Amino acid sequence: MEKHNLTAVSEFILMGITDRPELQVPLFVLLLIIYVISVVGNLGMIILTIVDSKLQTPMYFFLRHLALTDLGYSTAVGPKMLVNFVVDQNIISYQLCATQLAFFLVFIACELFILSAMSYDRYVAICKPLLYTVVMSQGVCWLLVTIPYFYCTFVSLLITIKIFTLPFCGYNIISHFYCDSLPLSTLLCSNTHELEVMMLLLSAFNLISSLLIVLVSYFLILAAILRMNSAEGRNRAFSTCGSHMTVVVVFYGTLIFMYVQPKSSHSFDTDKVASIFYTLVIPMLNPLIYSLRNKDVKFAFQRTWKKIDSVFS
Repeated sequence: MEKHNLTAVSEFILMGITDRPELQVPLFVLLLIIYVISVVGNLGMIILTIVDSKLQTPMYFFLRHLALTDLGYSTAVGPKMLVNFVVDQNIISYQLCATQLAFFLVFIACELFILSAMSYDRYVAICKPLLYTVVMSQGVCWLLVTIPYFYCTFVSLLITIKIFTLPFCGYNIISHFYCDSLPLSTLLCSNTHELEVMMLLLSAFNLISSLLIVLVSYFLILAAILRMNSAEGRNRAFSTCGSHMTVVVVFYGTLIFMYVQPKSSHSFDTDKVASIFYTLVIPMLNPLIYSLRNKDVKFAFQRTWKKIDSVFS
């Protein structure tokens, strides 16, 4: 690529998930099903935690925002990716690419901090049950989601504006199925060292700080559970944290696999599979994990369904 070629770029070509024609239809059908399940599941979780009076607790407040972030970043990527299966060339405009990157970064980063807020909520519920309603007041809950939303919006705009105010070299093929910061940075003409350091530091801070809160919370939770004399109490405490622990392991495990492995061991196909997993599969799994493992959600769904049925019957 010639770095002196400053031809204006008005659109980008996404390489997509695969260039094998025989896989286009099966992948389109599979990913469409996954995306539809994700949208229905997360929208259902948002609506359920709003309308059901029994789910007006801090735990379900955070779960609602987890569903919102899942819906946000999967929708930033999913529809455009699905459209690209049925068009001749995977073209995305300059403005839409910037918009997609900005929204994706906001919601994917917010998910990290909402998961850490949920782990803190579980710590207070198990380790300080008598103070739970005081510590996890409505004001505190809103603070624990509002700060991440503002911070992640700032980080997203910072990275997006930095990338899209630098000149592109005229080469406009993105080696991915959506506009991500790293593939875009390789198309820039100017020295990207400052940009790469900034993205690395921000990504490391977001991942490490949120993961540290999760690990400390669960270390204290585990210590509290082991001190319990009642086997029933221990089982109840484990079941309270089970769904969240499953989501945390799957989400952080995928991100660590994606970003912490040595650069030499990265392969385009492996990265695409990991990206599909955390942009589409995880947002589908989260509402399923919380609904299948949680009796409160099941009962709330049954109550809401009965109300809807009685209105239309």
